[in-house]
Amino acid sequence: MAHRQSALVRESTAALPCPPPGAGASFGELLRYWRARRHESQLGLALAGGVSARHVSFLETGRARPSTEMVSRLTEALRLPLRERNALFVAAGFVPRHDERPMTAPALAAARHAVEFILNQQEPFPAFVLSRHWDLVMRNRASERVFGWLLRGRKRQANIMRSVFDDEGLRPLVVNWDEVALDMLAHLENQVRHVPSDAVASALLREILTLPNVPARAQPDGARPAPLLTAIYAREGRELRFFSTLATFGTPNDVTLEELCIECMFPADDATREFCRALAAPPS
Repeated sequence: MAHRQSALVRESTAALPCPPPGAGASFGELLRYWRARRHESQLGLALAGGVSARHVSFLETGRARPSTEMVSRLTEALRLPLRERNALFVAAGFVPRHDERPMTAPALAAARHAVEFILNQQEPFPAFVLSRHWDLVMRNRASERVFGWLLRGRKRQANIMRSVFDDEGLRPLVVNWDEVALDMLAHLENQVRHVPSDAVASALLREILTLPNVPARAQPDGARPAPLLTAIYAREGRELRFFSTLATFGTPNDVTLEELCIECMFPADDATREFCRALAAPPS
């Protein structure tokens, strides 16, 4: 497969955000960094946080030290993810405010049961749970059946992004790969743009952009995108068509829960619906 540099590669590589302050950065450095990332003035942040612009300036220069309440108000005003809020609490000399527990923790039992319920209810159609770095966390049996059939004899990866872009994985099986790849890259780029301090996500984006034949941004011939993106998979003369919905927890106070994403795949035609049902049927 010939290598070509797409417009997406050129634009995205140039647009990768400057690295955030390194390990050991002060609260003031982190506050100033995130205020700049959110394109917020000191006055704007002060108004949103219910404090004076002078105090914001003193916090950024280290002339004043924040209270826990002040850290909460400013990180809320900056709309920071819980992981980044914890970093500012630690930089200010406090313990992290938000826990990060494994999904097996007793405290997350209710959330885990809710996720399992969604996965089971999606049968006989695929559904799975992804981490913030696109790693597979949980999946239902339909996901194992459908993708087991698609990937039989091919390379399997626990990272969905890498699998879709891998010539030995899903990539040759996706009929409209350019469309699907472009959509996934847009999600990953937005993720990096929103939280540039996520070094793993940034590295994943750089890795993907170096692969051959990454699709260009523009819709071909001025075509307008369809209302729903349908991923079309093909193997052994059979096509499977799915569209997806993404769900997250609405008001999480745990880092793990905030970073989980549940993807449910729905058949886009009768043939796909019946094939999924046939895979789920017990052997006669």
